Amino acid sequence: MWRHLPSTFPTMHLDGVSGVSFLSSVRASCRILRCNSDFVAATLDLGSSAGGGAGLSREAVNAGYCGALRSYSMCTKRMARACRGDLAYHSAVQGIEDLLIQHRCPRAGPTAQPRPLPQGTLSGDACLYERSVFSRERRRPEYLHCGVFGDPHVRTFNDDFHTCAVQGAWPLVDNEFLYIQATSSPTRAGSHATALTKVTVIFKSWRRCVDQQLYQAELDDIPAAFADGSVTSGEQRGHRSLTVRTQSPGRHAEIRADHIGALLVVRQSGRSLGLSVRAPRSIVEAFGPEQDLQLCVWGCPPSQRLSTPLSAGISLPVTFRLSASSSAVCLSCCVFGTNNNKPTDDETTQAS
Repeated sequence: MWRHLPSTFPTMHLDGVSGVSFLSSVRASCRILRCNSDFVAATLDLGSSAGGGAGLSREAVNAGYCGALRSYSMCTKRMARACRGDLAYHSAVQGIEDLLIQHRCPRAGPTAQPRPLPQGTLSGDACLYERSVFSRERRRPEYLHCGVFGDPHVRTFNDDFHTCAVQGAWPLVDNEFLYIQATSSPTRAGSHATALTKVTVIFKSWRRCVDQQLYQAELDDIPAAFADGSVTSGEQRGHRSLTVRTQSPGRHAEIRADHIGALLVVRQSGRSLGLSVRAPRSIVEAFGPEQDLQLCVWGCPPSQRLSTPLSAGISLPVTFRLSASSSAVCLSCCVFGTNNNKPTDDETTQAS
């Protein structure tokens, strides 16, 4: 149920059939995401040479991990009243208990100290991914693209095209910087046809550029704001790392994450949502072996794939159209082109 490595905050395993969403009831008043973020920060360097963890004994690493778990537990207790009834909160509480037992952690003992922010390590462009890459390597990043819509249909970062026989919530992207989850629901009672009805995005805390931020969109409700009501986040030197804007309130949202060079577009067409993701290759590939279920990376699990007349080598940009005669629904979802250049504002407008 819980991943052994703390490369991301602990998440509830997504069942391959029901796809239960571990984020289905996150509320702005419940700050469990802050507890998750603090736990990740406290365990980030355990076992890594960059943080000095490589020179620690196994006992020392386990002691540090136990201290982080005790701090995590204390944080959840402080959130108990505000998070009552919240699925993510109760999953975290149970997960902490499991990990305390698994690592044989004493209930009493030292807790993790707050991880200090790095001082003097961020240049002026450190929170602007594209500029930072260019200043180091004198080149622009290589961008990859993923599109998801409808039943669901998935165009992966590798330009493969899959149709998935899935219902419920499935992770599209799960790496060190970003978590994206999509939920598919039946188009009507008793039907095997599904439509994309919910998108959940978590931008994970990174350096001093941005604190963890949550965005959720549902059918007929695509907010032009994050879950806490803000439209920007992470201001450094007058520039904001995260911004949300819209061209059609309630039916379209564009999220720019300049600190990781990513662009996400959520839109509604007919009775389905569509999601387009553009991100640098280095961001897309920043995940560990335990993050082994990502539809945008590997496509649908083999057991969940449906045959499709479209070839994997489809020429893009293209508009995919899904028509269902029984419900007279026509869905158009534009996905970004395959060139490796970041889109201009005009190109983004056309693509979305």
